[in-house]
Amino acid sequence: MATAEPVQKAYRPDEQRYERMPYRRSGNTGLRLPAISLGCWHNFGAPGSDAKAIQNEQDFHDNCRRMLFTAFDHGITHFDLANNYGPPPGAAEARVGRILKELPRDEVVISTKAGYRMWPGPYGEWGSRKYLLQSLDQSLIRLGLDHVDIFYHHRPDPNTPLEETLGALDQAVRSGKALYVGVSNYNGTLLAKAMNICREHRFALPIIDQPNYHMFNRGIEPDLLPVAQREGVGVIAFCPLAQGLLTSKYLDGIPTDSRAGSGQGYLKPDHVKADQIAKVRQLNALAQGRGQTMAQFALSWVLRHEAMTSALIGASRPEQIIENVKAAQQTTFAEDELKAIDAILGYGQMPTPL
Repeated sequence: MATAEPVQKAYRPDEQRYERMPYRRSGNTGLRLPAISLGCWHNFGAPGSDAKAIQNEQDFHDNCRRMLFTAFDHGITHFDLANNYGPPPGAAEARVGRILKELPRDEVVISTKAGYRMWPGPYGEWGSRKYLLQSLDQSLIRLGLDHVDIFYHHRPDPNTPLEETLGALDQAVRSGKALYVGVSNYNGTLLAKAMNICREHRFALPIIDQPNYHMFNRGIEPDLLPVAQREGVGVIAFCPLAQGLLTSKYLDGIPTDSRAGSGQGYLKPDHVKADQIAKVRQLNALAQGRGQTMAQFALSWVLRHEAMTSALIGASRPEQIIENVKAAQQTTFAEDELKAIDAILGYGQMPTPL
């Protein structure tokens, strides 16, 4: 006799969700995003291909479901993806698409991107019209949607005319497959150029830029942030916790269940440098003085900028989300706090981004 699949209790969103999160307008647009957004990357793909992983697939999926519901209950209405998020590529979109059926679509902002390698051959990455529009079609199938709210070009393409890339984004909007478009990893100079091209050709204007930004990587401060403010473009920071370095996780070594300890993801053991951990210990003392965890402190610091629309967090369990959303309520810093942070970081010396 076949065993019946467990019946999941229908999800009912928390009625207080919009009271728990501040929302910020993305540049000059009418779109408001939560100050904390959820990135669905490594922890929303497939758990693995071995027998144990397959056996645990339901537990893995249930945890992803709890994370999305917990995020929504705390006012995180924006879920960020890309075509190649997994592993394997596409798995995160497919999983999130299954869970989205239980959420109120009109209240959720779904973003996805294309630009990195997705399939073999010359049309499987970068910024050609063929790649971007085909990728968007595939993403919509995996997500089970007729449109996404934001479609990004994921990285600059040095070999494709920017007019072609921006024209493809414009077509995504005109076809109704995206409500807004954005760019990721564009510096201030390239963003300004993109905005000028869009105005000249009457393309849909990018409403947001997604750069790498955290306490150890501050390159956007003199470059992208002032350009974004001038151009009326929002900014959403990815990796605001430096892949977990800007938490208390590594203060006493490298845990085996961490990103660096497990060997999964981009954070490797040799990225956990003694001099950076020494700085995090000092920063953690400042965080405790504010009544914050180190992670909350690092997120609040990212959100201190007027030009910063949102900080994009990752999570492996719901409890991390509950902790991190509290950062959105404490984003102002006294001048002496900012000076102390700059002194600890040795601001002016830019380490290699993670």
